[in-house]
Amino acid sequence: MSRSISDAPLTTRAARERLAARHQPYWKGIDAGAAVGYRKGVRGGVWLVRLADPDAGGGYRQEVLGRADDALKASAEDAVKAGDKPVLDYRQADKLAREWIAKRHRISAGLEPEAVAAPTKPYTVADAMADYLTDYGARGGKGVPETRNAVTAHILPALGALPVGRLTRDRIKAWHQALAAAPARVRSRAGETRHRGASADPDVARRRRATANRVLTVLKAALNHARAEGKITGPADAWSAVKAFREAGKPKIRYLLDDEITRLMNACPQDFRALVTGALLTGCRYGELAAMVAGDFDPQAGTVTVGRSKSGRTRHVVLTTEGRDFFARQTTGKPGSAHIFERDVQTQQATKHRAQETKRASWGRAHQSRPLSAACEGARISPAVSFHVLRHTYATRLAMRGAPMPVIAAQLGHADTRMTERHYAHLGPSYVADTIRATFGNLGVVPELDNITPLRRA
Repeated sequence: MSRSISDAPLTTRAARERLAARHQPYWKGIDAGAAVGYRKGVRGGVWLVRLADPDAGGGYRQEVLGRADDALKASAEDAVKAGDKPVLDYRQADKLAREWIAKRHRISAGLEPEAVAAPTKPYTVADAMADYLTDYGARGGKGVPETRNAVTAHILPALGALPVGRLTRDRIKAWHQALAAAPARVRSRAGETRHRGASADPDVARRRRATANRVLTVLKAALNHARAEGKITGPADAWSAVKAFREAGKPKIRYLLDDEITRLMNACPQDFRALVTGALLTGCRYGELAAMVAGDFDPQAGTVTVGRSKSGRTRHVVLTTEGRDFFARQTTGKPGSAHIFERDVQTQQATKHRAQETKRASWGRAHQSRPLSAACEGARISPAVSFHVLRHTYATRLAMRGAPMPVIAAQLGHADTRMTERHYAHLGPSYVADTIRATFGNLGVVPELDNITPLRRA
């Protein structure tokens, strides 16, 4: 066809260099309702073809042919025929465009079948979880290992293979309820799953509901992320309509009483007793204590620095006088890079001709579980407490002595006082409680035992 006024100069590289870079392609007509196009970018351009499509309501069917030879040499003829989206000059692009247009005309006339696109793999819940964990880690998420464990243990086995489009509210709700009803998992070998036995303790049921709520939050976050990234479309009703269990996140805080602390300390071996003492004097987590080095203790300021906390933020725990004295003893003679808390590790078993050999080493992952369980058994503390109870004990003692909630939150490393108030506010001195006890004493509801007259049967 003759060149129209709107045709762009595309036939030579020099002519294309004078065109401005833009997203909208430049077109050159080659047939009625058909044109070859060139989209110019800052790093070169690409060739396109378009054809008027009556079924599109006056629109066009369009396809990319290949890259333009703006910076690279055009590919050979055999490479062009192979359909590898090669580098094309104008002559090659024009030839491919005319072949594509002719094929579209044959398909429209029913002389050639429409190519059926290969079915794409459905986007599953497992795909959504993988994408979310990658994004969560890249954003500096503080609980990546715990989140990954929750996904692996609770989400993937039940929902992982399902396409996200097949998720329904009833399916997610049933999974959430089954998760709350299942017994808690216990530590086991790799590839093995074991659960605790059934319990009638209502707090055990509450903890299972709290776990189910946390896992549901992870599922919702992953699905919302996939929707925001365009991986899935449509409304989020399937998961947003599933509500968390109520009254599941109000734990009954367990802490050690004075006599329990004394019995526990007496039952601990020397190295472990130092670690337990450090927890009771700072409220630090086991991992924070295990990572502490002598340089973290500032004897002049009376503080110990926690630089590897769960939140990822550095905090400075202020020590009491007994705490300062304790850490001074623990760090005496140690270089700044040495761990404050260490233990004896056997390197050579005793034999008939050689004594047992040991070396000092830091506390590692889960090394506290067995000695604490043994110490609780020796101290007659039943049920046995976890190491985290020592952190609760520290915070509880501060609350009972009138420490303000912001102070306790700062010592524990909480981002704000919400978590602190939820766990410890009821333990602090109360104006109401003090007034009731000081003003009214006994109300006389319960009579003295000596004045109780037994009831006689009629």
